[in-house]
Amino acid sequence: MKLVRYGNKGSEKAGMVDHEGKVRDLSAHIHDIDGHALSPESLDNLKKINPDTLPLVDENTRIAAPVANVGKLICVGLNFYDHAKEMNMAVPTEPVLFNKFTSAICGAYDDIVMPPNAQKVDWEVELAIVIGKEGIHIPESKALDHIAGFCLANDVSERSYQLEKQGHWTKGKSYDNFAPLGPWLVTPDEIEDVNNLSMTTLVNGVCYQKSNTNNMIFSPAFLIAYISQFGRLLPGDVIITGTPAGVGVGHKPQPVFLKAGDQVEISIEKLGKQSQFLRSYECV
Repeated sequence: MKLVRYGNKGSEKAGMVDHEGKVRDLSAHIHDIDGHALSPESLDNLKKINPDTLPLVDENTRIAAPVANVGKLICVGLNFYDHAKEMNMAVPTEPVLFNKFTSAICGAYDDIVMPPNAQKVDWEVELAIVIGKEGIHIPESKALDHIAGFCLANDVSERSYQLEKQGHWTKGKSYDNFAPLGPWLVTPDEIEDVNNLSMTTLVNGVCYQKSNTNNMIFSPAFLIAYISQFGRLLPGDVIITGTPAGVGVGHKPQPVFLKAGDQVEISIEKLGKQSQFLRSYECV
């Protein structure tokens, strides 16, 4: 099952994607796709609905982030060996965790807004885990039971804010529209092996990232178990699990950064594609 949210910002509705890839209106069945709707019981009920019986949504309607009211947006850094190498950082022996502000969340096709003084805006294709069942101290053997679904994420970063200012990486990760999610939330039954999905990033049509989730250092199940040692995971929380090599800051011989007018296209097998244009702050 593929769930989606659609509509103008602030008035989004719940939707379901049919077998032809068309969005259907689900709002007669659930108010929104939030933590409550993502419980195992709720998802079981939604799976009984034939999407072909639901009203079609106009194909020109905006696609929003597939999860509403995200409580925590947890990020994992340096979770691919090749990315740690290109960043000249040690390969972690345990997951590196940080956060993005939830106000950074936007839809898969919304523009990326550049901060007024931005100089080093970068891309990161990532697999996102959406939690559907709460838990703390979750055993790795039970971790997959806590997943409502997966989606695509772009962990947009301003590298000078992230790496050249004092303090936490969060400074370079949390500007408005720096966390595009979606287009869909895909339930685990649609994905044969989440540890073997191809990943790509194109910038202005040039391929910069081409990898696979099988190159992760820490698997989704391990990450859920690990993170739940330090705090309770709740339905609707989102974990983005790291990016492979090929980011702009690591490009050789010179870094490549985004500028207004550029287009970023990212994709993960089974999870769809995103496309964003870069806009300067003054254009908003």
